[in-house]
Amino acid sequence: MTSQEAIGVLMLSPFYFKMSPVDRKKLVQEYCDLFNKSVMQQKDSDNSKK
Repeated sequence: MTSQEAIGVLMLSPFYFKMSPVDRKKLVQEYCDLFNKSVMQQKDSDNSKK
């Protein structure tokens, strides 16, 4: 997931706009990292089923 995609998702929450820019940047990075990690785990799981 790119930062722009993450921001698009996170902007759906009203809490996102109450955060400071520094905190928003950190949240976006954490969100991308967790999303990408879960995608990789899903791919690994799918590959092990084959």
